Amino acid sequence: MITHGSYGESLLQCACHVLNKRPPQLLQLGVAAQDDPLDLLPIARDLLATVDHGDGVLILVDIFGATPANIAMKLLQPGKVEGVAGVNLPMLVRALTYREKGMATLVAKAVAGGRDGVLQMEN
Repeated sequence: MITHGSYGESLLQCACHVLNKRPPQLLQLGVAAQDDPLDLLPIARDLLATVDHGDGVLILVDIFGATPANIAMKLLQPGKVEGVAGVNLPMLVRALTYREKGMATLVAKAVAGGRDGVLQMEN
């Protein structure tokens, strides 16, 4: 994940709570207001290399068009490194649940999880 500030770390902690474990190959990079994106790009590449074991990597970002997404865009490689914007906890949990199902399924399930996790609660 590449997100603003500590949002990614908070999501990661919540996902660990929901799943009752720390999923492997899950890292996050927080972007602070004072950070230079050009300084963060090599760090993002190192994190990508750390989690990539050959089956591809899904990068989740918070807001499309913002600095975290712009950094992620420089890392994308169709079919190998994919990106999804709008990360929320349902999306992250769904992505972690389907991470072994191949990149196309993983992306589709992550997007569906994020979308379907937003609903009006009624009594």
